[in-house]
Amino acid sequence: MSTPASPAPTALPMVVPAQDLPPRVRIHEVGARDGLQNEKATVPTEVKAEFVHRLAAAGLTTIEATSFVHPKWVPQLADAEALFPLLQDIDPRPHLPVLVPNERGLDRALALGARRVAVFASATESFAKANLNRTVDEALAMFEPVVARAKEGRAHVRGYLSMCFGDPWEGAVPVHQVVRVAKALMDMGCDELSLGDTIGVATPGHVQTLLAELNEEGVPTNAIGVHFHDTYGQALSNTLAALQHGVTTVDASAGGLGGCPYAKSATGNLATEDLVWMLQGLGIETGVDLGRLTATSAWMAEQLGRPSPSRTVRALVKTAQPLQEQ
Repeated sequence: MSTPASPAPTALPMVVPAQDLPPRVRIHEVGARDGLQNEKATVPTEVKAEFVHRLAAAGLTTIEATSFVHPKWVPQLADAEALFPLLQDIDPRPHLPVLVPNERGLDRALALGARRVAVFASATESFAKANLNRTVDEALAMFEPVVARAKEGRAHVRGYLSMCFGDPWEGAVPVHQVVRVAKALMDMGCDELSLGDTIGVATPGHVQTLLAELNEEGVPTNAIGVHFHDTYGQALSNTLAALQHGVTTVDASAGGLGGCPYAKSATGNLATEDLVWMLQGLGIETGVDLGRLTATSAWMAEQLGRPSPSRTVRALVKTAQPLQEQ
C-alpha cells in the first residue's frame, strides 16, 4: 500500500496547554466503518483497504475496520470477509475492531482472527426498533451471549450506545434512561463503553452530567469513550467537556465522514483532523501525524468525488496548494 505525502508543514496551531486535561488521548478512528457505511455508491474493497493502511501510516492505532452485519442491513459493508484479510499486513499493526450484531456476526469475525469486537445498543426504544427491530431489553438479551462468547475467546468488547443525548422520534433522552442501558452493557462484560450523540444534539453541560451519573453508578471514566456528531457544530466543545471530566478515548472519523442509515437527521461524525488540531494546540499527545492524516482524507474525498467536510482538511489542503504549484 502506498503512503500519502503530507501537506506543507505548518507551525500552527501554537501549543498552549490548559489545566486539568489528560496528557494523552487515544483516538478511536471510525472512518472506514461508520464513515463509509452510509455511502450510496459502493466503495471498492481495495479502496477501503488502502484507506485503512493510510490511516495506520498516519499514526492511528485503533481503526474500526468494518461490520459483520447482514449485507441487507448495510450493503456498503457486505465485503467484510474480503476486506479484513487485506489488513493483516499493516506494520505496526493497529487494533482493528469490528462490529458484530449477533452470534452469527461474531462467528464470522472470529473466524477471520478479529480480536476486538463491538456490539451496538440503543438508549431509546424507537431507535432500537429502527436499528435492530427489537426493544431495548430484547437487544440487550441478544448481546449477552455475544459478549460472553467473545470474552471466553479473550476478545476485547466495546459496547456502543446510541441516542445518549437525543432521539429523532422521542426528543430529549432522560439521563437515567441512558445510565440504565449503559450499566447493563458494562455488567454483561463489555470492556469499554462508547457514548453516542447520534444526531448531534448534545451540549457540554449535558455531557458532563451524564458522565457524572455514570460514575455514580459505578461506570469508571477510564472505561468510557465519547462519540459525537457535529450536526449543530458542538462536537469539539462536547469533546472538551468530556476531556475535562477525564475521558481519554474519543471517537472520530477521518475527513468528517459518516452518518447513520437508520437516523436520517444524523450528519457527519467529528472529523479526526479537527480533533487532532484542537488536541495538538492543547499539548495533548495523540501519536497522529496531522499532515499525513489530512492527505489521507483529501485522497479519500477524491475517491468519493466530493470535498471533505472537515474544516481542517479544507484549510490545510488550501494552504498547501500554492506551495505545491511553485
